[in-house]
Amino acid sequence: MTTEFQDVQASYGRCTRQKGFITRFYELLLDSDDRIRHMFETTNWTQQNKALRRGISIALTHAGGSNIVERPMKEMAELHSRKGGLPVDPDLYHYWRESLLQAVHEFDPQINPTLEKNWSVALRKATDQFVEKY
Repeated sequence: MTTEFQDVQASYGRCTRQKGFITRFYELLLDSDDRIRHMFETTNWTQQNKALRRGISIALTHAGGSNIVERPMKEMAELHSRKGGLPVDPDLYHYWRESLLQAVHEFDPQINPTLEKNWSVALRKATDQFVEKY
């Protein structure tokens, strides 16, 4: 992983060590667009929270250039493609990124403009791959 994204990994660790980070992210995400709220109507939240934690870790590792997560990134992209079991319209990834960044702002006391930019770049690398596979 590049040094540029090690700070993002550390930030993510600080956020997840605090109670309520994932819950707050989903509050922000569900409030961002009615289409998103509808997508989560029958969600098993215990399972979803685990999937999100794993997905963010994979996305950040992918952004850092590691090939070790190539297969899980491909699987997630396929799952969220129009042919997958949980399709996500590419227009909605903006809300996902913004909701996650807002939650990071609320939970990482060390957030600063450089770290925020690195988060944005890392998240964009992941969601761009999902959009490409859609």
